[in-house]
Amino acid sequence: MSVAKDDPIAVRISRTLADRIISGEIDAGAKLRQDHIAEESGTSHVPVREAFRRLESQGLVISQPRKGVRVAGFSFEEVREVAEMRAALEVLALRNAAPHMTTAILDQAEAAVYAGDRAVDVSAWEEANRAFHRIILSSCNMPRLLKTIDDLHAASARFLFLGWRTEWEAPTDRDHRAILAALRGGNIEVATTVLSRHVQWVGQSPRHIQN
Repeated sequence: MSVAKDDPIAVRISRTLADRIISGEIDAGAKLRQDHIAEESGTSHVPVREAFRRLESQGLVISQPRKGVRVAGFSFEEVREVAEMRAALEVLALRNAAPHMTTAILDQAEAAVYAGDRAVDVSAWEEANRAFHRIILSSCNMPRLLKTIDDLHAASARFLFLGWRTEWEAPTDRDHRAILAALRGGNIEVATTVLSRHVQWVGQSPRHIQN
């Protein structure tokens, strides 16, 4: 995730911390110290507290009275819940986006697929993967729905990074190509069926999930 220079300080701090949490640089259970982050960011405690609230809304941290803020862990049940929520909400978004789909949008989505094929590490692949989903869903014109999906993507990304932290090989994304082919052909039922199955795969196996 990139950090825009004109973003408010709290947003920039939350995105920086989210990147570090998602990539595994900051482990589950680690305490986030407000004073340290404020000093590191060259700001006061106020935007740091707001950044923590943003991260908590994404499910990336937990705030506990008198215990401070810690990076949230996750169980296989939580992984499955996120996958099922994403599947339901992304299908809803795609159904609403489909009537507004253009060749230009589909060409952008295809470019994201190619970027994923050329990814040299899991970070680059995840960025391309997230871009693909954003592109095909963005024309649904439902900003609250897209914000919720974006938060769920952040949670999903943690699971992917954990699974591929020690072994990485760029996958050939047949599902993305199948979704594109269905959308180009105007077959929304096929596109949504493939999308639902595709999103739920991470919730099917606990092999890489650790508490």
